[in-house]
Amino acid sequence: MLILALLFLVTAVLYASVGFGGGSTYNALLVLADTDYRILPSVALACNLIVVAGGVWQYRRSGELSLGFAFPFVVLSIPMAWFGGSVPIQRDTFVLLLGLSLLAAGIAMWFQPSQAKASRPRAAVLHWLVGVPVGGAIGFVSGMVGIGGGIFLAPALHLLRLAEPKRIAATSSFFIMVNSIAGLVGQATKQGTTAHLAELFDYIWLGVAVLIGGQLGSRLSTRVLSGHVVKRLTALLVLYVAGRLLYMSFA
Repeated sequence: MLILALLFLVTAVLYASVGFGGGSTYNALLVLADTDYRILPSVALACNLIVVAGGVWQYRRSGELSLGFAFPFVVLSIPMAWFGGSVPIQRDTFVLLLGLSLLAAGIAMWFQPSQAKASRPRAAVLHWLVGVPVGGAIGFVSGMVGIGGGIFLAPALHLLRLAEPKRIAATSSFFIMVNSIAGLVGQATKQGTTAHLAELFDYIWLGVAVLIGGQLGSRLSTRVLSGHVVKRLTALLVLYVAGRLLYMSFA
C-alpha cells in the first residue's frame, strides 16, 4: 500500500499541475495492483474529487470559473456519468475500455495546444451546440471507467477555440468534479458493488496521498517545470500505462 500511495502522490502532482484529477491513471495503477475491479472506479473517482475540489474553489475565487460557460458541458454529462457508473461490466471489458480511454487521453494530452498558442473565445452559441453532446458522451465513458473526463474535455475546448486557457482549465476542473460525484453515486448503486463498498476504507491512505500531491502540484510544479513539459511527461505516463493495460487485455 505504501508504494501504491507514493505512486498516487506522484500522479496527483503531475495531473494537478495541468488542471486534471488523475482518475485515469489511478484506475490503471489499481488494476496493475490487482485491486477488486468492482470498487476500483469508486476509489479512483474519490481520489479524483479530492484533487480537483481545491482547484475548483480557487478558480471560483479568482473569477476564472464561469458557471454559465460550464453549464452546457455538464447539463448532460452529470446524468450520463451517473448512468455510466451504474452499468455493470465484466473485468476484462473494464480493462479494455480503460486501456482504450487512456490511449485516447494520452494522445489528446500530447497534442493539446500550449497556453501560448491557444485562441481567444468564440461565439457563445457554440457552447451549446458542442457542449451538450460532447459533455454527455464524455460523461458516460467517465462514469463507466471511473474518470472525471477533463482529460478529454480540455483538448476539445482548445481545438475548438471556445475559451482562453485559464477558463478551459477552470471548466475542466469543474467538469471533473461534478462527473466524479455523479460517477460515484452511479458506482454505489451498481448491482454487485454495494456489498464491497466497506472495502473503500482500506484505501484511505490513497486519499491522503492525492490530497498532498494535489496541493504540491498546484503550487510547485510551475516553479520547477514548464506546463508544456509537465503535460508531455504526463502524456508519456498515460500512454505507457495504456500500453500495459491493452497488453493485459489482448495477451
